[in-house]
Amino acid sequence: MSERSEVPRRPRIRLIAGRIRDRQIKVAAPLKRGVFIAPATITSLGLLSGFYALISAIDSHFELAALMVFVAFICDGLDGRVARLSRSTSQFGTELDSLSDVVAFGVAPATIVYTWALRPIAGWAVVVSGMFVVCAALRLARFNVQTATVDKRRFVGLPVPGAAVMVSGIVVAYSYFELNSPRLLCTLMVPITLGLAALMISSVPYPSFKAINFRRRSAPIEMVALMVVALALIFAMPQVSGFVAAASYVLSGPIMALRGKKPAPVVTVAASAPTLVTVRDARPPSKCKQD
Repeated sequence: MSERSEVPRRPRIRLIAGRIRDRQIKVAAPLKRGVFIAPATITSLGLLSGFYALISAIDSHFELAALMVFVAFICDGLDGRVARLSRSTSQFGTELDSLSDVVAFGVAPATIVYTWALRPIAGWAVVVSGMFVVCAALRLARFNVQTATVDKRRFVGLPVPGAAVMVSGIVVAYSYFELNSPRLLCTLMVPITLGLAALMISSVPYPSFKAINFRRRSAPIEMVALMVVALALIFAMPQVSGFVAAASYVLSGPIMALRGKKPAPVVTVAASAPTLVTVRDARPPSKCKQD
């Protein structure tokens, strides 16, 4: 009986192994290095822009530093779209994007605030600007772990790029109106910086522009009117348009929270991974048991 039971074990184990090999071949497609280079390059450019903003802030070139943050913001919006259009999204790209955001939208804006406005309060300036960096890192970490469990149409908390653009918009607007009041600037930037830090780690909902479908032929009239006003503002006063757009987005979150709009959780079912059957776990077929 033992000899007859050992005969059907081998083809059964080979059949299971063959199924596992076929499944791995279908899932693990060959990597396209030329496609993955495009989003990684754009993310790296955003990282370099954030680093250059950091150096410019240390050298007291605040307008240039704010401009570099805007450039990093554009790169941050492009790399994700390029990755989705080219179907080259990967865990590597996600981690690289998060590391780039920490520098470009966390460390660089905090350095701008410290060197530009908070120096009169000495040691407290390090605490206030440091809170911005810490909250930015916490916000990015929370976003990475909640990517598959939250509504794609809403962000939980103020996105880090939005807070960074808000800081840059204030810098550019302050320079455009040629204001010169260091004490008033420091007094205003302390609550603004702490408020942006608190909004980043809060549960206040914010709209996500990733859900907007630009391929559809028709659009709401409100969106068309808003785009026309935004384009007119950019052409008329480009130095102020960034501040107005960033302030509108920052205020949109509390307004949505007051109206009762919250991000809806998304329930995902994890696919069961294939299990390997060893020789010890393999059992003889029912026919062998009957024999």
